Amino acid sequence: MPTTPNRQHTPTIVLIGHGMVGQRFLEALADRGVTERARIVVFCEEPRPAYDRVRLTSYFDGKTPDDLSMVEDGFLARHGIELHLDDPAETIDREARTVTSRAGRVIAYDTLVLATGSFPFVPPVPGKDATGCFVYRTIEDLLAIEEYAKTARTGAVVGGGLLGLEAAGALKGLGLETHIVEFAPRLMPVQVDEGGGAALLRTIENMGLIVHTGTGTQEVLTENGAVTGMALSDGSTVATDMVVFSAGVRPRDQLARDCGLTVGERGGIAVDERCRTSDPAVYAIGECALAADGRVYGLVAPGYEMALTAAAAIADEQGQTFTGADTSTKLKLLGVDVASFGDAHGTAEGCLDVVYSDSRAGVYKKLVVDADGVLLGGVLVGDAESYGMLRPMTGTKPPVAPEQLVLPAGAGAPVTLGPSALPDDAIICSCHNVTKGAICACSSLPEVKKCTKAGTGCGSCVKVIQQLLPKPADTGMCGCFSYTRSELFEIVRTMRFTSYGQLLDSHGREEARGGEGCEICKPAVASILASLHNEYILDGERAALQDTNDHFLANMQRNGSYSIVPRIPGGEITPEKLIVIGEVARDFGLYTKITGGQRIDLFGARVDQLPAIWARLVDAGFESGHAYGKSLRTVKSCVGQTWCRYGVQDSVKMAIDLELRYRGLRAPHKLKSAVSGCARECAEAQSKDFGVIATANGWNLYVGGNGGATPRHADLLAQDLSDAELIRLIDRFLMFYIRTADRLERTATWLERLEGGLDHLRDVIVHDKLGLCDELEAQMAAHVASYHDEWAETLNDPERLRRFVSFVNAPDAPDPSVKFVPERGQIKPDLTVLTLEPLEGASAR
Repeated sequence: MPTTPNRQHTPTIVLIGHGMVGQRFLEALADRGVTERARIVVFCEEPRPAYDRVRLTSYFDGKTPDDLSMVEDGFLARHGIELHLDDPAETIDREARTVTSRAGRVIAYDTLVLATGSFPFVPPVPGKDATGCFVYRTIEDLLAIEEYAKTARTGAVVGGGLLGLEAAGALKGLGLETHIVEFAPRLMPVQVDEGGGAALLRTIENMGLIVHTGTGTQEVLTENGAVTGMALSDGSTVATDMVVFSAGVRPRDQLARDCGLTVGERGGIAVDERCRTSDPAVYAIGECALAADGRVYGLVAPGYEMALTAAAAIADEQGQTFTGADTSTKLKLLGVDVASFGDAHGTAEGCLDVVYSDSRAGVYKKLVVDADGVLLGGVLVGDAESYGMLRPMTGTKPPVAPEQLVLPAGAGAPVTLGPSALPDDAIICSCHNVTKGAICACSSLPEVKKCTKAGTGCGSCVKVIQQLLPKPADTGMCGCFSYTRSELFEIVRTMRFTSYGQLLDSHGREEARGGEGCEICKPAVASILASLHNEYILDGERAALQDTNDHFLANMQRNGSYSIVPRIPGGEITPEKLIVIGEVARDFGLYTKITGGQRIDLFGARVDQLPAIWARLVDAGFESGHAYGKSLRTVKSCVGQTWCRYGVQDSVKMAIDLELRYRGLRAPHKLKSAVSGCARECAEAQSKDFGVIATANGWNLYVGGNGGATPRHADLLAQDLSDAELIRLIDRFLMFYIRTADRLERTATWLERLEGGLDHLRDVIVHDKLGLCDELEAQMAAHVASYHDEWAETLNDPERLRRFVSFVNAPDAPDPSVKFVPERGQIKPDLTVLTLEPLEGASAR
């Protein structure tokens, strides 16, 4: 790196721009030890550090700005990096080698790196600056769009490319009727060809979006300074309340122009193969740079490669150059898989196309090959499952005929290629330029991400990475079974086993057969049996399999007492039922608390009191709330459109319907849900295992969220569903989770572990890719039809009631260790009382 002759001088590197590429550059400097011997100063125009702009739209699916952050906690401090947020660089003095910021900071540099990115192109049409016009580029843009959409009914997006379709999806998700205006004759004209564009158009129009192709925006119509519509170049008009411009980007090269650096004729800071500008002390990387091959790259992967190249040059490493990059892309836009790679448009002389198209299914696949069968590129719309295999094969002759690579299973595609067929030098992760060989040198996905960064970019390579990694030697649940929980579920279902003993003796490990099992597999198998057969859980052998709480159909508390949690669907309760709860609490001296799940918990009951308490509750119409089981707990609700002036659907009724449908459903872990009556989300549905948010057109379904020690926002699975569609998808989701999750695995952990993640889940339960949906629905229907209240059944059977005693040979004796002291007009456990000896002659259970 350039330095002054003074040996005591600490060189200063100034980075202008802290986006994804800028952060990758800082990480590359740290990896090379440059941060230990140089001062690093960063100017950032935005009010927050680098975040994942590729996944920007996931903000509307429940991700927070913190979720999108790309800066590891403590990274900047650990490497002594000075980051100035909300303080862009305004001038560069190359002669004095200084940068001056908007806040007046003047920093002298030895090396300057420009990572200023790009800015959205807004067509110079009348009305473009009216109230209600937005661009779609930053988190602040999204926050402004979200706020304005609350008062709008219709939105229009100018631009039908990658970001334009994401913006359209966001507006649709906010409940707006949405138009897309694209000047080109097809959507995504850069990535897909005419056939792919037609398939994409059909699918998107079937979602209810209105697409205008082959026409441009002539004017934004306004009234009192606010948007009311758009006039298009074909003479038509579109009535709209807001306009989002997403018509491409331009390099942000004004700083370079102002200080005299060479820029391209059509923009972009000219750099050489080492990413140096016309001034050897200044580098440019990312979307602001005009690469040596004469291109400005608008994708993150080439930007990352430039960042590594510049960092290597500054660290005085030889060999790293940037001469061009792979522009392959794979995205899911509005729920549609779209991918392109290599020479997708077939520009090479003499190339040939191999095409498969199914307009009914919205699937289009095209491979471009040369006369010798070498794969040159391709386009995939509607089904991009093979992208992870095809892209690394680009430039090689596949081992099978090209048509076998595009035909669906069962339609003449007898050969399925796996990642093992790829050579070691095949690039698996194009974002970080990671080869198959580098991935195979790791033993787990976390290790791959940590050591190579593969899988941390767009994420399209994760499935292939998982297929390349070695499988664990023994995936068995425990010492009794060599099978996973999901495998045991399928065994029990297929063999129609009804007892743990049958399963252990037929499919247990040899040394475990004939035994009693262990505390790991017994509750797991009990849950499987309950999920499949829904029989009374404490009869016969099943009683010995249950967790502690299930033994007494109640939650044990810290002092040995139990809690009673009656079900209150949707939090809706009559005054009469409230009075009963109050009377029961008063008569039995119980502590009462209204929970965050819209129920009333009663604490402090002895085990021998449980039947008497539940007898009164059942008589009043209450039933078990299953707070003790790995099952559905509650479906929380706001008051919805019945009472709230913002509500757009009846969230209370839906919450009650869902809770009554899934009550008693046994699962690998507890299940929580919520229904919000509008996008204001008062029921906090996005923190639940499955959550529902009302839109003007129906319901949005979110899955895989949870609070707790490791909170996770749920992911948007489907939008604008009718009541019947919503319930059908939840049926499928819950049964697929129950079938495939590991023991004690919440839906959040399961979804993150699920191979293919949300995309695979959507393929299975929305698109029925595996042909399981009828079976999943039938399983849920069987559960609903066989539901029984466990406490009502218990009370009607004297034999079952015999277990509810503190001491088996002194059934009328209370447990003397259960003591309480008064607090705030109620009781609390007396924690000064330790475990006492049983009454003389009595045997504790």
